[in-house]
Amino acid sequence: MDESPQTAAAVQAALAEWADAGDAEHLRRFFKTGPGEYGEGDVFIGVRVPQTRGVAKRFAGLPLSEVDLLLDSEVHEHRLAGLVILNAAMARAGKPRGYDAAARERIVELYLAAVRRGRVNNWDLVDISAENVLGPWLLDRPRELLFQLAHRDSLWERRVALLSTFAFIKAGDASTTLELCELLLGDRRDLIQKAVGWMLREAGKRVDRGLLTGFLDRHAAEMGRTALSYATEHLEPEVRQHYRDMR
Repeated sequence: MDESPQTAAAVQAALAEWADAGDAEHLRRFFKTGPGEYGEGDVFIGVRVPQTRGVAKRFAGLPLSEVDLLLDSEVHEHRLAGLVILNAAMARAGKPRGYDAAARERIVELYLAAVRRGRVNNWDLVDISAENVLGPWLLDRPRELLFQLAHRDSLWERRVALLSTFAFIKAGDASTTLELCELLLGDRRDLIQKAVGWMLREAGKRVDRGLLTGFLDRHAAEMGRTALSYATEHLEPEVRQHYRDMR
């Protein structure tokens, strides 16, 4: 049994044992941390995702106040570990046996606060957390929150809005996904384009192909090239070409 103290500092120390300078350099390039890039200024210590997940598993009982300290770290891997721990806490609190509505609410409040202060600030951080924290929370609730996020200027808040709907898609409901994709069609930022196309593709694959093709019939002519490419990726070549020709 791991006797490590359940603190943010202990998580950081455990991650430091896996740090690698060469991997850190690669990650800085991969996540676009240069001047003017979307991840500008992000700090990496060079811990790979499987190792980060392994460390997070050891600290599954980390108090939310300590998770919040991880999310405020300048180090990307610290924030990633914090989000993995948060995902697991949300999953535990949502199980039929041991369901804890108050705990779920505290987790969502902490997550949203971190999103709004810019701590969930790269695509991997958004993608690993939005569908696992906000998605389950909003499955049986009004979803105005996602439209509020989608209207924000922040690239990451907009991507959180879209990626949260992956949980709905997996539950067989693509309605909010389609509404948000329509709302964000004009956003030509690459990471929003990719998210729009990805969620549309998943809606067609997991819920109803007709929902995807109906959306494309209405909007392919105005879609960005990247979003359209992602959305049509699994369609037959002739169908894919038909929609590309509409541009």
